[in-house]
Amino acid sequence: MRVSAATGSERASLTLTTREARSAAMLSVAAVVPEERLTSAELAARLGVSEAWILSRTGVRERPVARADERLADYAARAGADALRRAGVDAADLDLVLVGTMTQDELTPNTAPLVAHALGAEGAGAVDLGAACTAFLSGVALGASSIEIGRSDHVLVIGADFISRVTDYGDKRTAPLFGDAAGAVVLGPADGGNGVIGPIVLGSDGSGAPAIQVGHHDRKVRMDGPEVYRHAVARMTEVTFAALERAGLSLEDIDLFVYHQANGRILRALGERLGVPSERIVDCIETFGNSSAATLPVGLADAARTGRLRAGALVLVAAFGAGFTWGGGVIEWGGQGDG
Repeated sequence: MRVSAATGSERASLTLTTREARSAAMLSVAAVVPEERLTSAELAARLGVSEAWILSRTGVRERPVARADERLADYAARAGADALRRAGVDAADLDLVLVGTMTQDELTPNTAPLVAHALGAEGAGAVDLGAACTAFLSGVALGASSIEIGRSDHVLVIGADFISRVTDYGDKRTAPLFGDAAGAVVLGPADGGNGVIGPIVLGSDGSGAPAIQVGHHDRKVRMDGPEVYRHAVARMTEVTFAALERAGLSLEDIDLFVYHQANGRILRALGERLGVPSERIVDCIETFGNSSAATLPVGLADAARTGRLRAGALVLVAAFGAGFTWGGGVIEWGGQGDG
């Protein structure tokens, strides 16, 4: 195919070569979290409720919280470096660094170029993705697509959020939910032995925007919990079936379900609605909380660490977040990582 453009009296042309389609694979996963912990017992005392009240509504017993002097970009870079090491990929060989976050350290610059520089990925493009809790999965979709069409060979995708920076610890509707974390995966061409990333379905509905917001006036999360619960369960259920249909699979084919760790009630509701037993659904929210864009890589890393994520496993991942945004996809696991 040729695309031509006139330049004065001369005529220039650009030849576009068609590259052979290939599959992308997830080569590794890693996650890092702050050492500081805020327990639900401590938070309950601040909010004037009981620890049992928090546990029954969120499933969170403790959550990692970054210190005021810690930077999100540093945690994202640490997760990225660990994922690169596990994948055996040099940072200099990265073509893209994609960071999903809504809590970058400054309004600008974004986190991705800082991470790329810290890692030594000087030849890589670097872009932040703002899709709230769906941002990491959006990055996987974009990174995999770039590999599949031959524009990239290796892509680092990071999900990182310090939600404590935008949490109102006087609001008992939101304060018990959130924690801080960073997680990363390395994507590369599938070679037949390292798994493959299947179809990823993404969706959005801007009419739901008022249900989850962080405004410029106070920079604190405000959320309509019942509305978010209803849509999160419905959308992640729908996108589960949509992703399975595109992949030509059924619920019974999936070895492990890794959903956005929004809260324990949503995870239980998804299992009940899908008829999937709890042992096939990753639930690590009790000790990590909801870290927004980081929850999917944290969930994958936790499953790898505990031996649940094994080579050849078919894994369904799905997320739902502000916007509203959501997505789901199927991954055949072949990567490296133990959390």
